[in-house]
Amino acid sequence: MHAQLSAGQLQVTTDKGMIEGFTDQENQVAQFFGVPFAQPPVGDLRWKAPQPAKAWQGVKETKAFGPAPMQIPIFGDMKSRGNGMSEDCLYLNIWAPLPQKKKNLPVLVYFYGGGFVAGDASEPRYDGTNFAKEGIVVVTVNYRLNVFGSLAHPALSKEAKYSASGNYGLLDQHAALVWVKNNIEQFGGDPDHITIGGESAGSISVSAQMASPLSKDLLFAAIGESGAAIYPTLAPVSLTEAENIGKEFTDQLGLKSLEEMRGISAEELLQLYGKSGRFGFPSVIDNYFLPNSLPEIFEAEKQAQIPLLVGWNSAEIPGASLMKEKAFTKENYTQIIKELYPEDYERVLALYPVGDPAQIRKSATDLASDRFIVYSTWKWFDLHRKNSDQPVYRYVFDKIRPPLKDKSKVAGLAGGTSEKKEETATTPPKPIGAAHAAEIEYAFNNLATATEFEWSKEDKQVAQVMFSYFANFIKNANPNTDELPTWPAVKATAKSPIFINIGVKTEAQQATTDDRYLFLDHAYRKEKSKK
Repeated sequence: MHAQLSAGQLQVTTDKGMIEGFTDQENQVAQFFGVPFAQPPVGDLRWKAPQPAKAWQGVKETKAFGPAPMQIPIFGDMKSRGNGMSEDCLYLNIWAPLPQKKKNLPVLVYFYGGGFVAGDASEPRYDGTNFAKEGIVVVTVNYRLNVFGSLAHPALSKEAKYSASGNYGLLDQHAALVWVKNNIEQFGGDPDHITIGGESAGSISVSAQMASPLSKDLLFAAIGESGAAIYPTLAPVSLTEAENIGKEFTDQLGLKSLEEMRGISAEELLQLYGKSGRFGFPSVIDNYFLPNSLPEIFEAEKQAQIPLLVGWNSAEIPGASLMKEKAFTKENYTQIIKELYPEDYERVLALYPVGDPAQIRKSATDLASDRFIVYSTWKWFDLHRKNSDQPVYRYVFDKIRPPLKDKSKVAGLAGGTSEKKEETATTPPKPIGAAHAAEIEYAFNNLATATEFEWSKEDKQVAQVMFSYFANFIKNANPNTDELPTWPAVKATAKSPIFINIGVKTEAQQATTDDRYLFLDHAYRKEKSKK
C-alpha cells in the first residue's frame, strides 16, 4: 500500500494523484473527507453524466467534508458537516481501519436518503467510524439532487452519446462505485467485496444500482433500508414522459436553449425550482443506466445476483397522513378507504381492520406506511428471492425512538427534530412503532450523534444488535454469529416468510402481513394498466 503514516498524517496514492487524510488516533481510524471522484458537474457539465476527475500534481488535502449538493432545506432536520452547498459537490468520504497495512477488507459504500431532493454524505448519522473499528472500509458518496440530479429534456438527450437524459444522481453513484473499484485497495479495501447500502432514497438507489447493467457486476452484496424504485415509490418513468416533464419545467422558466439552461446560476436555478413546487424529477428508463422497470429486470434475472439484506420500519409514516387530519373514527376511516379503493374496500377493511380509535390509528398507519414505502421494499425483496439463488434476509425495525430532551420540539419525518407548531403545542400521541429513518443511528451504532434524544440503555443494546447484524453481513454476506438471535434467510417459496424483528426483543418471526402486500401488488398492477 502506497501510504505513509506519521504523526497523524496519512498520504495515499489514488489513480488521479496523492491525497492526505488524517488519523482518528482514539479509534485507530484513517479518515479522508472530500475526495473528488468526478469532475465538478458545472458549466457545460451541468446535466451530463459525470466525467472522471482530472489528475493533479502534488498532494491534495482531504481533511474536510466537501460541500453538500444543491438543495432546498425541506426536511429541516438534516445536519450537514460539509462546507456549505455547491453545484461542485461530487466528493466522497472514506473511513479505513488502522494500521494501514491491513489488506482485503470488506467495503461498505453508503448512499444517503432525502427523496432525491435533499441529503448529504457528511451527515453525522452516516459516520463510518464504528464500522471501520470493526475492520470495514466505509465510503459515503455525494450525488446530485432535485433539478440538478434528475432533469430530463429532449435537447439533453439529443446531445448525449447514449441518447437519453436524467438519472444524473444515479450515474454519480455509479461513478463513485467505479472509483471505489479502482482505488479502494489503496485504503486496505477489497475491490471485489463491495456492499452497497442506503436508506429511503438511498435504498431506492441500491435497488436501482442492483438493476443497472452498468453497476451490477461491481457489487458483492446489498443492504436496503425502507425503499425500492418500484411503483408507486419514486419508480422510473419512460424517457418520453421524463423529457416532457423536464421541457414543461424549463418552458415555464422561459429557458429556450441549452445555453440558457446552463447559463443560469446554480443559486437562481435552485430558487426557481423551489418556487415551482415540484418534488424533484423522476428517474428514467433510459436504455443506458436502466433498460427496463425494476420488476422487468428482476423477473428476467438480469439484476446483480448477490445476497440482499432488506427491510423496513414498523410505522414508517403516521396514520394521520392517510386520514387527511380527520379523527380516527369508524365513519371517517371507512369513507377514506371507500374513496381510495371503491371496488375493493371490503377487502382492504379486512386487511386493515376497523375497530376502536386505537385500532383505526394502527390500521391507518399500516396502510399509509405500506402505500408510502413498505410495499415497494417488499416487492424488491419478493422479486429477488424468487429470481435469484442468493440469500435474502428480511427485517422489520420496531424500536420506538426515546423522548426528545427539548419538549418544545417534535421529531422530524427523516430524523432529527423541528419546532412544534403553535397549533400542535399539545403533546402528540405516543408513537405506535418505529418511524421512517429512525433506524439509521442504530444501524451505524451512531446514537451519540443524535444528541436531541434521551437514549436509554435499551436503545444502546438494540443499536449494538442491529449494528452487529449489518457488520456481519458486510463482512460475510450473512448477518449471523453465535452471539446474536438467529436470522434465517428467506426461502423463495415461503408463503409466510420468516423475518427478524429488531427491537426491544429481537427475534425471528413468521410474517403475518404478506397478504397486505399481495393485495397491493394486485391493486398497483391494475392501477398501472389503466394509465
